[in-house]
Amino acid sequence: QKTHLKSICLQYQLYLLLNSHLSCLLKNEMGLIIFFLCAYVPKTAAGHCKWAEVLKDLEQIKTSKDIDVYLYTANTDEDVKCQEPVMRCFFLETEVILQECLIKNCSKRQDVWNIWKNGNASLENKLNSTTSAKCKECEEYEEKSFSEFIQSFVKVIQKECK
Repeated sequence: QKTHLKSICLQYQLYLLLNSHLSCLLKNEMGLIIFFLCAYVPKTAAGHCKWAEVLKDLEQIKTSKDIDVYLYTANTDEDVKCQEPVMRCFFLETEVILQECLIKNCSKRQDVWNIWKNGNASLENKLNSTTSAKCKECEEYEEKSFSEFIQSFVKVIQKECK
């Protein structure tokens, strides 16, 4: 969301520049270059990894001492065809962390909420997609400590962002 806001601010500034100088800008070469750059900026921002904000929030919560749960932790080396169910599993388990934070009023509650919200928004469009029959259900994975869960989650997201 932060990246999206930066893109909007940049677009608005470019709009103001173009709006005030449009007629003279389009009459020279530099004006045309700026015009085409304005058209290109939104595409550049869209190329940004959609999980980057989640990764930042994971870094914030990984050292939390007031979250003490064991969570189903998907394998980081699952088949490529199973990447979506793996991501879905991590975000489902994030909901468990969120509930734990609400009960214990943990200090990282907002960061956990951001992870859950951003992850679900990114996965929302894929709710009815089909997955390979050999992909595991979330509950089939081993339960691991919070710190192991976060380490695996970070690895999976980093793999997605490459």
